[in-house]
Amino acid sequence: MCLCGETNCLATYNNMEKLRIVFMGTPDFAVGILDTIYNSQFEIAAVITAPDKPAGRGQKVSISAVKTYALEKNLPILQPTNLKNEEFLAELASYKANLQIVVAFRMLPEVVWKMPKLGTFNLHASLLPNYRGAAPINWAIINGETETGVTTFFIDDKIDTGAMILNKKIAIDPNENVGQLHDKLMHLGCETVIETLELIEKGDVTTTIQTETSDLKTAYKLNKDNCKIDWTKSGNEIYNQIRGLCPYPAAWTFIKDGENEWNVKIYDSKYIEEAHTYTIGTIISGKKEMKIAVANGFIQIESLQFPGKKKMQIHELLNGTQISSEAFVK
Repeated sequence: MCLCGETNCLATYNNMEKLRIVFMGTPDFAVGILDTIYNSQFEIAAVITAPDKPAGRGQKVSISAVKTYALEKNLPILQPTNLKNEEFLAELASYKANLQIVVAFRMLPEVVWKMPKLGTFNLHASLLPNYRGAAPINWAIINGETETGVTTFFIDDKIDTGAMILNKKIAIDPNENVGQLHDKLMHLGCETVIETLELIEKGDVTTTIQTETSDLKTAYKLNKDNCKIDWTKSGNEIYNQIRGLCPYPAAWTFIKDGENEWNVKIYDSKYIEEAHTYTIGTIISGKKEMKIAVANGFIQIESLQFPGKKKMQIHELLNGTQISSEAFVK
């Protein structure tokens, strides 16, 4: 069996073979990996990224972080809307790449991932087979994990299920947020991708099939519902959710104060374990601090964002906004 899990493929490539790579990715996480490859000895033939799209109130055209980088480096760029389009496939084939790398991109059709003779591998920001899916970094923190990592694997016809090449672990600090962990994993991912490339170039890859068990955890796509805070959960669970969604997309809640009700994003917080007699969800605020009563303690809010306002530190909010003793979250 070959490196990519197919028979009659890489088993014949045991000698050094110069790599010619097509890189696929879209967000900032992918840029760090692309930059590392670009500054190594490996050749990048082309870059594939998401199509430009209008964004924001003015609907100004927004381009992906990967496209921005590729333009700076004068790398050929492909932005297909349909990955099965014959013109796109012909253009992709014209670059004569023998390997493709995917980092934070969409699911590929078989005709694309099978195109290069050395296969297509993905860098995924979790220790597979756990946290397959769209938001592995967020869910590792939300679920209170103490370690995570990155995995390279050869793509197959399902999502994040292919034969694993390398994985590397990293500890999750009990107080770090998803933005901080994202950056740590990007650096770890850079090292892992380069090591993977070196193994493939030497024809020295040993893959491991992912084990399917009933207790695997999934990295579900984030949406408005799973980002809303459930204040009946334990203080630790709420704290993990807030830091697992900070700075993006941010956990949110409703604050109700008399006739006023606001949809508020909560960014930075602390969990204070402490016995109390407040009703869960009660807001306790002073001149410089705000905390919310939860089971076994309080969530102390350090920064948040009200509708139509910029993100503020809590003391900035309380300088201009009065929160009554009747206020609560829901």
